[in-house]
Amino acid sequence: MNSLPKTTTSGTPESGTRTSGASAGGGRAAWSLRTRLRQRDDPTVPPWIFVVPALVVYAVVVLYPSLAGVVYAFTDWSGVGGFSFVGVDNFRTLLDDKRALESVSNTLLLTIAVVVVQNGIGLLLALGVHANIRSRSLLRVIFFAPAVVSPVMVAFLWKYVYNPDNGAGLNAVLGAVGLGGLRQDWLGNPSLALWSIAAMVVWQYAGYSMVIFLAGLQGVPAELHEAARIDGAGNLQRFRYVTWPLLAPALTINLMLSTIGGLKLFDQVYAATNGGPGTSSETLSTVLYKEAFVYGKFGYSTAVALVLALFVAAVSLVQLRYLRAREVTA
Repeated sequence: MNSLPKTTTSGTPESGTRTSGASAGGGRAAWSLRTRLRQRDDPTVPPWIFVVPALVVYAVVVLYPSLAGVVYAFTDWSGVGGFSFVGVDNFRTLLDDKRALESVSNTLLLTIAVVVVQNGIGLLLALGVHANIRSRSLLRVIFFAPAVVSPVMVAFLWKYVYNPDNGAGLNAVLGAVGLGGLRQDWLGNPSLALWSIAAMVVWQYAGYSMVIFLAGLQGVPAELHEAARIDGAGNLQRFRYVTWPLLAPALTINLMLSTIGGLKLFDQVYAATNGGPGTSSETLSTVLYKEAFVYGKFGYSTAVALVLALFVAAVSLVQLRYLRAREVTA
């Protein structure tokens, strides 16, 4: 007699269960083997290969000149030929250089003026164009337009505005409105040249600060203003206790950008006054440029550049930590 296959309690043949289990195990092993072979023979290029060209360009254009500049700061290199190491003599010369020390003072004053006035005007413009007025889109474009113009072009434009002739530029406007007594040689007066440049920079970048503040204003929930209005808060109170704390991130960005821009300001100063009259509008950037390309002292100029870079980094880090802490408390 033929014996029937043994069955399990579930009623399925025991031998069939073993066969199906073996088949499933063999299938999984075969699939795993095929996957490993496919991964080994995969012709796909590793993703990091695509980063290499950019890294090479960055190393040649940024890293190598930066590191070379640090080395040249301790040499007497004239821009061509060989050089010899002079230790910290360039930095000692910088401390004894009256023109360089005056440029540090000018740079700080210019930066403070630009940071305070530019961000103050930018905030007022943002509050204005954030209101529900028909022309707000056009006003945004008008106020932001100077920020996309070349700084050199802006400097030449304002050189005409500051024309010392009584019949041109700002002096002509002052004469037309009966304020002829306020006419000045705006860029030729040592006591006014630096502030005239500051006004030029503020005019160009106030719209840029406006856009950043405007983005912050649009992120303030309308429900908070509505709740404050229901509680009886006026416009100033709503700005102080609702809007201003929530603008902390936008304020951080604006202060950082305007501070760094002011400390390394060069284009407008060089194109408008070339650091003059005398040294009244010299900045650290114009000093290092002249030392390198006018006097041929590349070693000394790189020392000035290194000091400027470290100074900007230190100020930026301190400012960033303070502003970040303010964001948390706000």
